[in-house]
Amino acid sequence: MNTELSREELARYGRHISIPEVGIEGQARLRESSVLVVGAGGLGSPAAIYLAAAGVGRIGLIDHDDVELSNLQRQILYGTNDIGKPKPASARDRLTAINPHVEIETYHTRLDSSNARDFFCGWDFVVDGSDNFPTRYLINDTCVLEKIPFAYGAILRFEGQASVFATEDGPCYRCLFRDPPPPDLVPNCAQAGVLGALPGIVGSIQAIETIKWLLGIGGSLNKRLLLIDALQMEFRNLSIQPDPDCVVCGSNPSITELIDYEHFCQKRDADNVTKSHTQEEHTTNLELGVHHLKEWIDAGEDFQLIDVRENHEWNICNLAEAGAELIPLATLPEAADRFDSSVPLVIHCRTGPRAQQAVAYLRTLGYDNAVNLTGGIHAWAEEIDPEMPIY
Repeated sequence: MNTELSREELARYGRHISIPEVGIEGQARLRESSVLVVGAGGLGSPAAIYLAAAGVGRIGLIDHDDVELSNLQRQILYGTNDIGKPKPASARDRLTAINPHVEIETYHTRLDSSNARDFFCGWDFVVDGSDNFPTRYLINDTCVLEKIPFAYGAILRFEGQASVFATEDGPCYRCLFRDPPPPDLVPNCAQAGVLGALPGIVGSIQAIETIKWLLGIGGSLNKRLLLIDALQMEFRNLSIQPDPDCVVCGSNPSITELIDYEHFCQKRDADNVTKSHTQEEHTTNLELGVHHLKEWIDAGEDFQLIDVRENHEWNICNLAEAGAELIPLATLPEAADRFDSSVPLVIHCRTGPRAQQAVAYLRTLGYDNAVNLTGGIHAWAEEIDPEMPIY
C-alpha cells in the first residue's frame, strides 16, 4: 500500500491524521478502501457524505428513485434544484463537490436477487441505507454469501437502530430478525413519519462504524444492536450473538443462493390472503384505477370512498372533495358494520398495501363490493391531480 500523501491530502485530512489511531497510514488505507452504499436516501445521504469527506477512495451508490420534494426534509444529499433528477447522479455531483479525489460509481437501478451478487462483488464494506424489509434481507443474504460485512441502520418517527452484521465472528441480520413482520404491521416512514434529523444521527453512526472497520480500530457494533430514542435522547445497547441455526449464516444453512425476497416478506400472511381471495372468486375485480374513479366522480356515480391512512397523512392531502371518509386501518373493524353493501366501496391508502389489507378483511365480512384504489392517493396525485402534494 502506498502510504505517501500529497500536500493537498495532508491539509484536507489533517484532523484525521492528528488522531493516533488513524495517522498517515490509516488515511492512506481509507484511500485504498471501497464502500458500497445501498439506498441514497435518508440514511445513505449522511453516510455517503461523511465517507466521501473522510477520503474513502471508492464509493458506490445504488438507488432506483428520482429526487422528490418530500425527500428534502431529511435526504441532505439533495437540494430543490435536484427534484426530478435520478438520485445517484445528483448524489455523485454533491459528493464530488465535497471531495473530488473520491471515485463515485453510480447505479440508477433496482437491486434484486438477479443482480445483487454482481453489484456487491469486490467491495470492502456495504452500508445498508434501505427502507424496506425485502431489501434488508437481500442485503444481508448477499453480504453473508459474498463475505462482506455491512453497517445496518433503520429509522421510524423518533427511533433508530444501528449495528454491523455479517462479520466473520458476528451475527447476521437474520440471527436477530429470523422472519420479517407481517406485511403492513410495521409502517414505513411515509406512513408513520420520521424526524428529519434522525437519519443524520443513524447514518453518521453507520459511517463511523464503516470507517472504524476499514481502519481496524475501536469496538464495533458487530455483536450489539444500538437502539436510539431521539425523543427522550436515550441510547441503549442490546447484546446479540450468532444463531447457530441461522438459515443463512448458521452451521447448516438452508439458504445458499439468493431467493425471491418480495415473496419471502409477504408469505407470512399468504394463507389468510389466499383464503379471503378464494372465498371471493366469484367477484370480477379487486382493483379500481384512478382514471375509472375520476369517471365515476365526474358522472356523479354513487359509491363510498374510504381512506385507511392515518390522520397526519390525511392532513397532507386527501380526497375529501370526492366524498372520502377517513377511517384509519386500525379502526376499520369498529366502522365496518355501517358500510353500504349495495354500492361500490372504494378503499385507498397512500400507495395500496394497507388498502389491499382492508379489502381482504372487508370481503371476509361479506362486502363483495370492496375494491382497492390502485396506486392509492399517490397515483391520484401523479395521474389526476398534479397539484396535490406527494409525500
